[in-house]
Amino acid sequence: MKKVYKIDVDCANCANKMETAAKKTPGVKDASVSFMTLKMHVEFEDGQDPATVMQAVRKNCKKVEDDCEIYL
Repeated sequence: MKKVYKIDVDCANCANKMETAAKKTPGVKDASVSFMTLKMHVEFEDGQDPATVMQAVRKNCKKVEDDCEIYL
């Protein structure tokens, strides 16, 4: 399953940090973050609950970029 989320991030480097953190989150098959469109595309592993996984993604992203936001 793939979903798109609106994000708030200050720079392209921060977006790159968020993308890396999202990709390392259990339950995420793939992720990409676009600073230009302020969107995060997430592909979830089969059988995963997107709401639960995205809470972990948000937490991991806040660790690397504390002023970022992901609108769930």
